[in-house]
Amino acid sequence: MPPIVQAILLLVVGFVLLVKGADWFVDGAAGVAGKARIPQLVIGLTVVAFGTSAPEPAVSLSSAASSGGIALGNVVGSNIMNILLILGLSAVFTALPVGSSLKKIDFPMLMGVSALFVLFIWTGNTLERWEGILLAALLVGYTVFLVVHSLSQKKKGLIEVEEEEEAPTSGFGAWYASMKDKVWFLLILLFVGLAMVVFGGVLAADNAEIIARELGVDEKVIGLTVVAIGTSLPELVTSVTAATKGKTDIAVGNIVGSNIFNILMVAGLSAAILPIAGSAKFMVDGCIALAAAVLLAVLGYLKGNKITRVGGIILLVGFVAYYVYLFVSTFA
Repeated sequence: MPPIVQAILLLVVGFVLLVKGADWFVDGAAGVAGKARIPQLVIGLTVVAFGTSAPEPAVSLSSAASSGGIALGNVVGSNIMNILLILGLSAVFTALPVGSSLKKIDFPMLMGVSALFVLFIWTGNTLERWEGILLAALLVGYTVFLVVHSLSQKKKGLIEVEEEEEAPTSGFGAWYASMKDKVWFLLILLFVGLAMVVFGGVLAADNAEIIARELGVDEKVIGLTVVAIGTSLPELVTSVTAATKGKTDIAVGNIVGSNIFNILMVAGLSAAILPIAGSAKFMVDGCIALAAAVLLAVLGYLKGNKITRVGGIILLVGFVAYYVYLFVSTFA
């Protein structure tokens, strides 16, 4: 079997492990936290948020030592794709409401950390360890603030408790739902899911490098495209499914939260562990990610407090324009 074919197959296997592993990790961790009587609101803001973003740090931490291009390309590419493609598609299906918390807290936070990330890229050719530590510290502060603020809002009755979906009554789904009541099964899900995420991240990172080398393509491009698409699958499935089911209140929040975590957790932890060289070549892409965040905020602040189908089309046009630019700048 040619090396590139084998690498593509292993890359797909890595993505499958990442996506399913993240799903099992969230189920297991959320279940264990629930058994410990941790409020569902806190679980959603921490465990689920980290879980849906798990593929990105798994790949970036695996590739940071050998391929800074894939590590940073994964972060920047995922953030661009999350906003322009995933939210664009979701808004085309149905209008996406934008709550006051998003406008007052999360939009400014996303634009702020995106601008800080661009500043770090602009000021040097390496994402330094101290910059990574600062981003990771902001992650801790932001998470603590979210939990405290949300618990305060819930106590005031400003946040409704989300109703649980009706569990399947037959088949594998019913068996799986019944097993999630057992602590030992939840622990298995948690650790097996975590192992799948880690192993899938190593597979994806290693084989993405092989594909780039075999095709003679800059690892930056592989990170911005193939790896970014693969690691964004949880967000894509979550947001589009939520939109089609009418649960539009979580679609925008899921993406905004994921993008903030991508910068603070993925880039931050990767650089804190090992400085990432070659960051300067992501200047244009970082600015596009920042522009996408600003565009999303503008659409959210417009009268009506929702992202309409027209807004979704604008986002999708931006996504196509970016990929045309990427293709032309790479192969011209």
